[in-house]
Amino acid sequence: MNSTSTPGDPHAAAIVQACRRIEEAESPPALDDLAEASGMSRFHFHRVFKRITGLTPKAYADACRSRRIRDGLPSSGSITEAIYAAGFDSNSRFYTQSYGLLGMKPQAFRQGGAGEEIRFAIGESSLGPVLVAATAKGVCAILLDDDPAVLVRDLQDRFPKAKLVGADGDFEQWVAQVVGFVEHPRTGLDLPLDIRGTAFQQRVWQALRGIPPGTTLSYTEVAEKIGSPKSVRAVAGACAANPLALAIPCHRVVRTDGSLSGYRWGIGRKRALLQRESAP
Repeated sequence: MNSTSTPGDPHAAAIVQACRRIEEAESPPALDDLAEASGMSRFHFHRVFKRITGLTPKAYADACRSRRIRDGLPSSGSITEAIYAAGFDSNSRFYTQSYGLLGMKPQAFRQGGAGEEIRFAIGESSLGPVLVAATAKGVCAILLDDDPAVLVRDLQDRFPKAKLVGADGDFEQWVAQVVGFVEHPRTGLDLPLDIRGTAFQQRVWQALRGIPPGTTLSYTEVAEKIGSPKSVRAVAGACAANPLALAIPCHRVVRTDGSLSGYRWGIGRKRALLQRESAP
């Protein structure tokens, strides 16, 4: 996230209100309307919005609709019903964006990934087994645990009706990159990602991806960075919901006093990763 906002940013409150307006609108508000309500020019509002949230207003609106369609598809009476409830004004407009929003065809998403093929493989690292899984769009899960069987069950729970297949030789190179990152995290991790989450989660995860190796932020600082200083608990929840360990470095978020807090993949792994990133 390329945000330069500070806790005292004079525009933060206006941008938070703009975010709420986008989230609550049946269809994406016009940029001019958002700017006018915020008391800024169109150009200035667009620049400030991106600086504070890390997303353009359009991208933020797209993320909100993505969340709505994800939440609505499994329980809606039909795909068309979910499309209009999410704020799309036509079926055709939704279908042109559907794969980017869902990572799979709408019918497959509605059925828990039915008919979709997800490649996966498990590598061994000094911090234990690492499962890497990917859709056609990119890596959708990087999971850590002491037991490979637990990792596979976790993946099955996420995509209960998808076809899980063992990875080929090319995919094994991705697994090798992830394992290499565990051992030498300063080398970075450059993989295509299939990131799925609510608009708020994506704001948090984008902010986490902007934390350089060897440095940390507190949950409070992350909340301030995304323009929601009162959302510390929600930030912690987004960190806990992160399905892409390492690629979205939630291990770089600590308590305000610098101590380590709960880490989905285990405090020991969090400590080891931070130590390796801080090593000269």
